[in-house]
Amino acid sequence: MVAKISIGSSLYGALAYNGEKINEGKGKLLVTNKVFDNGTGKIDIHRVVEDFKCYMPPQVRTEKPVIHISLNPHPDDKLTDVELADIAREYMEKLGYGNQPYTVYKHEDIDRKHLHIVSIRVDENGKCLNNAYNFHRSKAITRELEQKYGLHTAERQRETKQEPVKKVNLSDGNVKKQLGNVVKCLMRYRFQSLGEYRALLSLYNVTVEEVKGEVRGREYHGMVYSATDDKGNKVGNPFKSSQLGKAVGYEAFEKHIAFSKKQIREKKFIGQTKIAVTTALTQTTNRTEFIAALKAKGIDTLFRETEMGRIYGATFIDHNTGCVFNGSRLGKEFSANALQEHFVPDPMNKNSQTSDKEELFEKKTFPEQEQPFSQQNDFSEGSLGLLSFDAQDTNAEEEALIWKMKRKKKKKQQRKM
Repeated sequence: MVAKISIGSSLYGALAYNGEKINEGKGKLLVTNKVFDNGTGKIDIHRVVEDFKCYMPPQVRTEKPVIHISLNPHPDDKLTDVELADIAREYMEKLGYGNQPYTVYKHEDIDRKHLHIVSIRVDENGKCLNNAYNFHRSKAITRELEQKYGLHTAERQRETKQEPVKKVNLSDGNVKKQLGNVVKCLMRYRFQSLGEYRALLSLYNVTVEEVKGEVRGREYHGMVYSATDDKGNKVGNPFKSSQLGKAVGYEAFEKHIAFSKKQIREKKFIGQTKIAVTTALTQTTNRTEFIAALKAKGIDTLFRETEMGRIYGATFIDHNTGCVFNGSRLGKEFSANALQEHFVPDPMNKNSQTSDKEELFEKKTFPEQEQPFSQQNDFSEGSLGLLSFDAQDTNAEEEALIWKMKRKKKKKQQRKM
């Protein structure tokens, strides 16, 4: 069983959050202590707030007088409401809150049934209760309760494998929830640019865009997530990051980039991936074999190609280390041009069988898109550059079209002269 303790300043907010769940039929009120329960199964939130305030002086010096606890039994623990209520009472008693007003709610809106407890951290004189070593005391209490009630231990719960991340599927409905689940899970990966993050998201039919602008003289930056089909085309409505949670917003993304860079540098994750990619490269001669070889080692490979099949970018997603690397980060030998030159025409990929004319045209019109990592801009933490697109994210065919238009314009000007 895992207990999570948070403290706050809004008594109404904590009680309303839980009360509304109960009133919507998404849970039950299991226990009240020194707080009125009308026995209807519904909660009069304002009445409960007033009951709590009776035990708090008008002026409380403690900035955060509210304590909000969640008790999370292991999913395999099958407990009755009576047992859950007893566990909650014993937990509060052992934590030192047995004489405090509190309410215990059972949440049933997700498969994992769990408890929420709301109480106050001050006595009737406004004095803050002893909260020293709350975390350690709470952990000792949950272990004691696990033994008494024969529950699974917290350690065993942590050892259980994480559920695999599922692709977003429009036909499954509730796209917002699907998007939220995917992007929050993928934040455990380490990536150093928006391009790498987008490559990771694409595996699960999700894409993200940076949005920025100015309102009343103040700049704003944000991120917008969208579901895609298997070809990468956007489907359905986009969602602002604020609709999915702060953990996947702009500020959180910036911090994650800085954290990822530090982790990759300190723990030298790049070496393990580089060895695997090098081995696969020496053992294969075409893209299909190369991708399959790395897939067998737990690494997904994403190539960005022109319509004629020329590689202008590559990203490697190592699920073993949880790291995402653009090819150029691993070294010059993994840049777009190097990979393009390595592979012979792939019989499984018709686009890769380009003619000599196409090859010559591409060499003239498609400059090298990736540079060695040492030459890339390494933006400092908090810089807006953290969300700038990698060079390899540019559309090579658009560049070719622009180049053609410039040539035509130049020829017209020469004729006029």
